[in-house]
Parts: sequence; C-alpha cells; structure tokens
Amino acid sequence: MIIIACLLPPMTAFVLYGMDRVEDWQTRAPQPPHRARHRHLRLIQGGGQESVRRPQADQERSDAA
Repeated sequence: MIIIACLLPPMTAFVLYGMDRVEDWQTRAPQPPHRARHRHLRLIQGGGQESVRRPQADQERSDAA
C-alpha cells in the first residue's frame, strides 16, 4: 500500500502534464503552409491563353476518356 501511495502523485502529475500538452496541440490554430503561392498552378503549357479549340455543335463528340 505504501508503494502505491508513493507512486500515485508522480504518475498523476505525469498524466496531467501529458493531457495538458495534448490539449494545447489539438487546440492550436493551423499554420499556413510553407512556400504558399498566390497564383494558380498551370498544368498545360500556355494554359493562360484561350487557344483551346472547342467542338462545334454540328461536329461529333467522342465520349472516350
């Protein structure tokens, strides 16, 4: 019984400290990502120009993926 009485306060302090750290970690506001850019990524070369041909209404369209 004396062993339990001696170990209980340090174990309780450890658990409370751990719970405090976890709570601080969970309630922290997310940080902005590193190297955040304010422009959009263009995957197609020359994607900023409207040179893409769209099929006319009378042309056949292919549903192939």
